Amino acid sequence: MEVSSKWRWNFEGKEEAKTASACTIRSYLNTLNKNINKNDNTKSVIPLSHGDPSGFPSFRTSKVSEDALVDALQSAKYNGYCGNPDIFHASRSIAEYLSRDYPYKLSPNDVLVTAGAKHGIDVLITALAVPGANILLPRPGYPAYEALATFNRLEMRHYDLLPEQDWEVDIDGLEALADDKTVAMVVINPGNPCGNVYEREHLKKIAEAASKLGMLVISDEAYGHLVFSSNPFVPMGVYGEIAPILTIGSISKRWMVPGWRFGWIVMCDPNGILQKHGVAESIKNYLNIGVGPPTFTLGAIPRILVETPEDFYSNIINLLRKAADICYAGLREIPCFTPYKSQGSMFLMAKLNMSLLEGIDNDMEFCTRLAREESAIVLPGEALGLKNWVRVTFAVEISALEDGLSRIKAFCFRNAKQQ
Repeated sequence: MEVSSKWRWNFEGKEEAKTASACTIRSYLNTLNKNINKNDNTKSVIPLSHGDPSGFPSFRTSKVSEDALVDALQSAKYNGYCGNPDIFHASRSIAEYLSRDYPYKLSPNDVLVTAGAKHGIDVLITALAVPGANILLPRPGYPAYEALATFNRLEMRHYDLLPEQDWEVDIDGLEALADDKTVAMVVINPGNPCGNVYEREHLKKIAEAASKLGMLVISDEAYGHLVFSSNPFVPMGVYGEIAPILTIGSISKRWMVPGWRFGWIVMCDPNGILQKHGVAESIKNYLNIGVGPPTFTLGAIPRILVETPEDFYSNIINLLRKAADICYAGLREIPCFTPYKSQGSMFLMAKLNMSLLEGIDNDMEFCTRLAREESAIVLPGEALGLKNWVRVTFAVEISALEDGLSRIKAFCFRNAKQQ
């Protein structure tokens, strides 16, 4: 039977999926990678664009982590679906690991395991997306929050981070945005994309503002402990007695294994507010509907958290510190760049002075032409909510970073406006 072109079908694509996909980092990187000159065999691609250094030898995970995963796989105990005892053992290990930095002891019941940090974001945004609600997101920020809020039809309001104050939250601006339908705010610390590491007192002010406004805090700590400044990493959950905190974490960044897809949500809420208002139940219900982490990764977690040697962590921090300094110094030498020094994570933000460039009108055009002419990829600030900025990832081999900076410098001088 031939189907008529006039036949009526009762389905169509979801417009929110298209809109949400367009604002993801992956979408922007796909566009930039399509502009690389495939015919230029003289230059390898330098990826200064995303936070996955796992493919570089200097950033390989520890042997302890590899052995733990292999042993879990070869034990044949983790070939089936996740069982409650497996989840409990992993949750207990995570609670004990995180409690070292808290003024109170976390329980295994406070910990929910996820298939990575992004899955944790998905779970929380979906659980909080009730009709009429809104959420406060940082600008610049991590666009997965925008994408998932868009997909779930959750209204977004953006508060500013202040670059001249080490990217601190504009508390007054935040409070002006909130109303009685504001369910949560998102804080990313250590910062993606800004590389900020918030001081303890600033985190307390955020918690106090959240309490005043009657909202919870989603604390994205995917880059927890990856700090190399004078500011130590302080988890937001330290202030869980002031306002309820939902912390997102994972093994992707500190252990350099994003492909292992393991993370957690921690309910830092000694006062039980999340339970009283049904939020804890909503989160657990959504987790019951969806997928969980790979079972063999779940089985490896207790050993990974307990047995990873301190020198692995310190070596990674030293490498990131060196790379951050090189990146900052290299960009400072380029007249059209104003970089802001990173204190943690794997990134720094740099402002572009478009008036110093010939025939390049905005950050997206800058990044597209840089990819085409130099096979160097940096992320346009447009993807992060801040136009005419770029995010530069320095978590690559030092030689690759220096090569990438050299290409950026050559590109900028070649396209400089003649005075």
